[in-house]
Amino acid sequence: MFGSTKGRIAAGVLAAGALLALSACSSGGGGAFSTSGSSSSSDSVTIGSAAFGESEILMQVYGQALAANGVKVSYKPSIGQRDVYLKALQDGSIDLIPEYSGNLLQFYDKNSTASSSDDVYAALNDALPKGYEVLDQAKAQDADAYNVTKEFSDKYGVKSLEDLKKVTIPLTVGANPEFATRPYGIPGLKSTYGVTATLKPISDSGGPLTVTALKNGDVQLADIYTTTPAIKDNGFVVLKDPKNLIAAQNILPLINSKKASDTVKSVLNKVSAELTTDDLIAMNSENQGASKTQPDAVAKKWLQEHPIKV
Repeated sequence: MFGSTKGRIAAGVLAAGALLALSACSSGGGGAFSTSGSSSSSDSVTIGSAAFGESEILMQVYGQALAANGVKVSYKPSIGQRDVYLKALQDGSIDLIPEYSGNLLQFYDKNSTASSSDDVYAALNDALPKGYEVLDQAKAQDADAYNVTKEFSDKYGVKSLEDLKKVTIPLTVGANPEFATRPYGIPGLKSTYGVTATLKPISDSGGPLTVTALKNGDVQLADIYTTTPAIKDNGFVVLKDPKNLIAAQNILPLINSKKASDTVKSVLNKVSAELTTDDLIAMNSENQGASKTQPDAVAKKWLQEHPIKV
């Protein structure tokens, strides 16, 4: 998931979600990181999202929670990949966006070796440009993860990446082509866990082709993002990563510091305190499943179950 958007969300879902969101203020000029383009009131916030369904849902969760607590909110959904939406934050088109801790850290510090949630969060606060900050991170994560079938897990007694050393058959991993060189991919399995595996390139970011390859036994392991509904739907086992090979990807708000009023911070920190990975899986299932529930409705339901008041 590092350095890329999640192509597994269907474009139709994105477009439908975008139509439901309100338009935000127009973009200003680009250039160096600056807070000069942002509006003056800390009681009004423009929230953006990346171009995939989960980010739009989180945008709506943040926005609806803020609006319920008296903050004027506007939305700018489906902006694009990280370099595009961070430029929108730079020029003041948006003030706030949901982010993923490990990916954001890599964007600003490609040499960071931080991997645990706490270490990534601490490093991220040091790496961010002046004038911007991240608020509390949620327990909720959406990260790359090695998955096996329940049958494989039971047969070989595999519950964690460390357990793979006792598997005697050749191991093949289904994942995007870049997994061959990513530090948490094939090289990391060898260097961190002493596990040798080969890659079967499947270019769908843990989507249906990868899921099918794992189900059919074409691969023994598959890189599938942790909030993908297919993991639960197929009873896959997400292997534990006790040595933190894969950097943490906690959900957290990235905000222009000028907009981080006491009310805004309190609301968003309470959202983060409530949000879990299981919540993300459930919300993604509603959005991506048969009902195709739109991001604003998914967020509204979650907030009804987790009222945020300050």
